[in-house]
Amino acid sequence: MITLLVALAIIFGQLSLMALGGGLTILPEMQRQVVDVHQWMSAQEFSALFAMAQAAPGPNMMIVPLIGWHVAGWSGLLVAAAANFVPSSILTILVMKAWTRFKDQPWRRIVQAGLVPITVGLVVASGILITEASATNWRLALLTLLATVFGMKKRLHPLWILAGGALLGFLIA
Repeated sequence: MITLLVALAIIFGQLSLMALGGGLTILPEMQRQVVDVHQWMSAQEFSALFAMAQAAPGPNMMIVPLIGWHVAGWSGLLVAAAANFVPSSILTILVMKAWTRFKDQPWRRIVQAGLVPITVGLVVASGILITEASATNWRLALLTLLATVFGMKKRLHPLWILAGGALLGFLIA
């Protein structure tokens, strides 16, 4: 059990420090570690935990404690959550102090502009990864596409789109 908890701490501690632009940017690597490398769950289970975490109130990275719980119970939940949230929080505090200190420097805008496409690319990669795990047939792929387009065009809360997608998925799957 200790080895499992250490593995959770190392994986989520490293991912925490790589979450440039938000937690969703590390989703592909998280899925690779949890599903492919350690084989703690299937891609479909990962996708289901992600959907459950997104539906719950709170930070968008609530999937991390759920993975910890799935892998090692309550101790896994606590270790994964601490490893994921503590290092990035400390780093954010330190970076924000420096960011504020250099607020009038011209390089700041350049750095910010350079991080935008990186962040967008990582979020798109996360969306593709979850879609591949979730859309196991052409009907679900079409439903995913419709939900994505609908979500981008309408100003609805994502939970309404999830609820509609769940209902349609139940009817067509």
